Amino acid sequence: MNKLLNKPLKAFTMYALLILALSIPVYYWVIDSIWLNEIDVHNQTIEGRIKDGFKNIPLTENEITHVINVWSQIQPGVKISAVSVSNIRKDSVYETIRPNTYANETYERFRGRSTYFYIHNKPYHLSVETNVEETHETVIAIATVTAVFFVLLLLGFVLLNRKIAQQIWQPFRNTLNQLKIFDLNSQKPIKLDPTTIEEFEELNEVLRKLIANNIDVYNQQKQFTENASHELQTPLALLKSKIDLLLQDKTLSKTQLESITALNIPLSRVSRINKNLLLLAKIENHQYPNEETIDLNQILNENIDILSDYASTGEISIDNGIKEPVMVKANRHLIEIMLTNLLVNGIRHNLRNGILAIDYQASTLMFSNSGTSPLNEDTLFKRFVSASTQSPNSGLGLAIVKEICHLYGWKVSYRFEKNFHHFSVSFS
Repeated sequence: MNKLLNKPLKAFTMYALLILALSIPVYYWVIDSIWLNEIDVHNQTIEGRIKDGFKNIPLTENEITHVINVWSQIQPGVKISAVSVSNIRKDSVYETIRPNTYANETYERFRGRSTYFYIHNKPYHLSVETNVEETHETVIAIATVTAVFFVLLLLGFVLLNRKIAQQIWQPFRNTLNQLKIFDLNSQKPIKLDPTTIEEFEELNEVLRKLIANNIDVYNQQKQFTENASHELQTPLALLKSKIDLLLQDKTLSKTQLESITALNIPLSRVSRINKNLLLLAKIENHQYPNEETIDLNQILNENIDILSDYASTGEISIDNGIKEPVMVKANRHLIEIMLTNLLVNGIRHNLRNGILAIDYQASTLMFSNSGTSPLNEDTLFKRFVSASTQSPNSGLGLAIVKEICHLYGWKVSYRFEKNFHHFSVSFS
């Protein structure tokens, strides 16, 4: 996954590379034009010196012929030759490629100037040629310099991008870190540092309002759950007692007795759900402040004895492999509930003649029970969602386990391996 700042950096890099690549022919054209212009000026200067020289120095015709022959031998870039009047043309500039006998290269590019002048009223043709820098050498030189500057530009982009990211994006990172550690159960508003960057300050303000609204809604929901559970306790208890009295009435017929018994089952389930909801509300409201050092193994053995009859109905054997005391600091009542729920879960989602093994290693308590297929991990610890369709229940047992672990900073996890369900609680 790419970081946000790397995306514009890549775009800037590609743009810089494109511009620098396009600049190579432009640089070549500009340099070549300047170079040719300088050569033309140079050739004009030589032309002027030659013409002035022949005008200012009095020479006979034979001496002129001799000087021209000598000049052609010692200055091959300049040629002077007699022409007829009919062959006189306008002054012109030309380019040619021909061998250079004084260089290692086979062929070179030459820039020349062609002109005509008179010596003693006799027309002469003068051509001045100067070799031009090789094209491929110029292109290679420009490309090399461009590549060097591109590397320097790229390094500058990377360093500046890193420095800018550390400075400009620091408020965003602070906000992100605060969001990562924010816990809705803690009821503490998020603390966002003020920033001079308008966009980040606007983001912080929106987050403050959003979190404040969520805390209010969350508190209302918790309050409603707690109030509803409290209000339901009395009528549920009253209904339960009335049903128990009716069951003791000997004047009831068999049909009436079966109907009243059938009512007792859903009523008991509603009562358990109500108690669990009230328990969750109390855990979330941190209403279990009393903590003490507890031996988990001792409570496990006590709960195993209590649930032995329940396990025997499915012919499930419970093996507690913990031999030494396991000491933790927590509320005893919550620990009893957590261990009971994990034991009941291991019995409920087991096979007939199955095994429930308990072990403790590396600060991790593990419950392993036999099974045929994995449970739905996405909804396993959610409220009112049964872990398995084969063993329907209220779906609050594992949710309570998760809330208790969250309260003390423990981690509860699940995995299915080799036909065994593994529920583990890590205390580290």
